[in-house]
Amino acid sequence: MTRRSATMAGAPAQGRLRTRALSAAALPQSAPVGPHPVELAGLLQELSVRLLDAEDVPQALERLADFAVEAVPGVLRCSAALIGDGTPLTRATSGPSAQALDDLQYAVGDGPGLDATRTRTLVTAQDLPADPRWPQLADCARAEGVHAVVALPLDVQRTSVGALSLFVAHPHGVHPELLLTAMAIVGQAEVLIGEVQRRGALREGATVDRAVGVIIAQRGCSVREANEVLQDTARRLGLDRRTVAERLIAAAARNAQP
Repeated sequence: MTRRSATMAGAPAQGRLRTRALSAAALPQSAPVGPHPVELAGLLQELSVRLLDAEDVPQALERLADFAVEAVPGVLRCSAALIGDGTPLTRATSGPSAQALDDLQYAVGDGPGLDATRTRTLVTAQDLPADPRWPQLADCARAEGVHAVVALPLDVQRTSVGALSLFVAHPHGVHPELLLTAMAIVGQAEVLIGEVQRRGALREGATVDRAVGVIIAQRGCSVREANEVLQDTARRLGLDRRTVAERLIAAAARNAQP
């Protein structure tokens, strides 16, 4: 997993759904029209179990990428990316297949996944090596055996944005069944990752409160001053507040032992 900063813009979810529906309608109608509702319900239930059991958002993205490769027919590789306000880009991938192509789009700052994130719209390419939008990806796509791609925007509780990118081995492989399954997975994943974020924030808040109590006990300072000490320490060490708080609590516990 790698991290990278970027600036993204949001758009209403209803508008994104309309865009997705129009994109699906534009695909060849000779392909399968969509997954069976019972099968799709089972997939979404399994996705819920996997993601809600994740410890944090990076692990949830890893599980999402792995699940999408298993669940969406014809997919060679899946890449999930998410960025929040003031935080670096978090990426998760399903495995080594087509890794070079995925890395290249982030290295050059242009590609289907980044376009989907920036525009908040669905992006498809039925013949990626020949697509004029990303000529810098053509040679790598051929070498990696990727001929088609679909990137769907991820929008988590209006606090984080990103994309789920599915790489397909066959030209014109982005058919309605694949697209509709991917759309359902993304819609469910947005809600689930939001819940993982919420739980993480609660855990962080509880840990920080305990660390603030330790600082107050050690220094005899106010709550505000203790919070400032914790924040300054995190900034100086280049760590997040939760990590510093956990270390402080662990150190206090060791010092309290006889």
